[in-house]
Amino acid sequence: MASGLAIALVWVVAFPSYAGDEPVSLAQAIRLGVAQAPLLSARDAQINAAREDAMRAGRLPDPSLTFGVSNYPITGPGAFSFRSDTMTMRTAGVMQAIPSHAAREADRELANAQIDAAAAERTATAQDVREQIADAWIELWAAQQKQGLLAALREESDLAVKLTQARLRGGEGSAADALAARAEAASLDNRLAGLEAELAAAQAGLQRWLGAPVSALAASPDFDHLPVAPAQLEQGLDRQAPMQAWQAREQVAQAALKQARATKHPDWSVSASYGQRAPGLSDMVMLQVGVSLPLFTRNRQDRGISAKQAQWDAVQAEHEDARRAQREAVTRAVAAWQGWGDQLQRYRDTLLPLDRDRAKTALAGYRGGGALQPWLDARRDELERRLAYADALAAHARLWAALAYLLPGTEDAP
Repeated sequence: MASGLAIALVWVVAFPSYAGDEPVSLAQAIRLGVAQAPLLSARDAQINAAREDAMRAGRLPDPSLTFGVSNYPITGPGAFSFRSDTMTMRTAGVMQAIPSHAAREADRELANAQIDAAAAERTATAQDVREQIADAWIELWAAQQKQGLLAALREESDLAVKLTQARLRGGEGSAADALAARAEAASLDNRLAGLEAELAAAQAGLQRWLGAPVSALAASPDFDHLPVAPAQLEQGLDRQAPMQAWQAREQVAQAALKQARATKHPDWSVSASYGQRAPGLSDMVMLQVGVSLPLFTRNRQDRGISAKQAQWDAVQAEHEDARRAQREAVTRAVAAWQGWGDQLQRYRDTLLPLDRDRAKTALAGYRGGGALQPWLDARRDELERRLAYADALAAHARLWAALAYLLPGTEDAP
């Protein structure tokens, strides 16, 4: 019982989970999601596997135990007899292969490079996980924003319905206006019902990472300001998570090249055997030292070295191409983030207030005896504008998240 409780406590400490009863911020969601992401546990296991494999790299191979018969006659009067010839003996020995120092050193470097590659892959995966969690949080936040923007129009929609019915009862309005106002109110309710489905889907997306339904979201970060300046992102291009794997790949390719070059160094072997002869004759001991002779390397070792050299050159070229692509991607993302920021500012300062004033003015005109159609037109334009504003909020926030977590050390960005 005590051991089970200890294991449970370790699990709670090592893998914190969201209780689902308090607002969760973006930074908190990322911390909790990263702490319990199965994919990162898989990457950690791969790192441990690479470290375990590195422990045996560069070590001598296992020795070989040999048994046999030497100088065994197969022809003549004493054929197939262990006693007919004094040189016949049963042998038992051991042989140890000794790869060259260069080969063993190359094995160790390749194993260490594979550890670095696994660690770089883990870093890239962690960045991808953080971005996916941020996207899930932002999807739910954007759905809530959209719901709030449309729900704010309910009161005016109900007022329009009441005004059209009042004018109809007073003999001044028309049944068409009353029906149009009710249809507009029903259309708004239909949109809000659709948003309920969007909210449920977004909650399921975030629950995947946190392990529990999210009851509420805390205040969003300031998506108008990046935690890392765009100039710093440009300077730290090679430190960004997607680029770290390339440096590790170069190390692996370079270690493989060194391993190929090590094949031109001779390998050694040492063997010792004990020979037992017929009774009355002296037993014998044999010691041998062998060495490989890489003399004809043109179509053997040199070909392998050329192949590994070409592979290393290819990785370097691909690394440079990835660096240029990453620079372009970051530049485009920064430009798009800034562009969405400018559009959002225009929405807040000009477009949304104008739509609101237009709708209010049109409804006031109808109350004063005017037509209802201007309000219907203004209302539909305002509704579409608010939906477009909500989509712009989501796009702007997603670009912020994609840029905010590029560099190591920004996991706790607000």
